[in-house]
Amino acid sequence: MSLEDRLRTIGAERYHDRHPFHHKLHGGQCTPDQVRAWVINRWAYQAAIPRKDAAFMSRCEDPDIRRAWRSRIEDHDGGVDEGGGLRRWLKLAEAVGLDPDYVASGEGILPATHFATEAYVHYVREQPLLQAVASSLTELFAPKIHENRIEGLLKHYDFANDVSLSYFKKRLSEAPRDVAYGLKWVLDHADTPEKEDMACAALIFKTDVLWAQLDALWSAYVDGHLPPGAWQPGEGMA
Repeated sequence: MSLEDRLRTIGAERYHDRHPFHHKLHGGQCTPDQVRAWVINRWAYQAAIPRKDAAFMSRCEDPDIRRAWRSRIEDHDGGVDEGGGLRRWLKLAEAVGLDPDYVASGEGILPATHFATEAYVHYVREQPLLQAVASSLTELFAPKIHENRIEGLLKHYDFANDVSLSYFKKRLSEAPRDVAYGLKWVLDHADTPEKEDMACAALIFKTDVLWAQLDALWSAYVDGHLPPGAWQPGEGMA
């Protein structure tokens, strides 16, 4: 099996589109507070992405890699006054009734969510560049989940519209561009069986990061096992 086939098989088996929370969310079965909990906790991951990309770029001596990679930070952070995925995510927070400043503060994030997202930043900062790049390849599978999410949210939830879902719509064009570079880089540089295994292990790690966040969300807001410091329904409302 080729390395690309191995990577795609990992996504088919382990990507978080298979998690029951996403089926519940996209099927219109989440309560308003479960949606809010998802928005709050997903913010931790969104906010970690430009930090992990900055950590990655700080390690790259090749300016060509830095030139290709820096658009990822711009996509999420945006310009000084407008734009960017983080601001678009806060539009979603506002649409579901949350105070965007509360969400951006990081208050109420589940402990497991915090540890998972920070583990991702540390992984990209500390592991070999091959693994750091390979861990980003979950973007191979992102457009499908964004398409399903847009369709499901528009169908089932009153808050869903072009503005509130603008983050996901923008990622439909951004993610394929990013992953095209990252996939080629990994395929070019994983030139031994050992390096192929390293790339696959990195992608498995990243799918675990995503899956762990949803496990924590399910435990807290579906099963009702709220840990200390977690967001309580009614807090942080607009």
